[in-house]
Amino acid sequence: MTYKTRRRLALLILLIGLPLYIVVAVSVVSLMDRPSILVELLVYVGLGVLWAVPLRAVFRGIGQADPDGPDGET
Repeated sequence: MTYKTRRRLALLILLIGLPLYIVVAVSVVSLMDRPSILVELLVYVGLGVLWAVPLRAVFRGIGQADPDGPDGET
């Protein structure tokens, strides 16, 4: 996958996919009939890490300059 494609995909994931994932995470916690604050915190932390693990390859190196482009361009 090219750098430009990964960059566009990362933007799409952050603008559309992440808000949808947040809605799903809140819905999962609401189905648990409001557990204790510690359990709720652990669920949110777990779900917060869970979305990033499979997408790690997409986000790796996005903040750096294009390795295939001319020097100085992003």
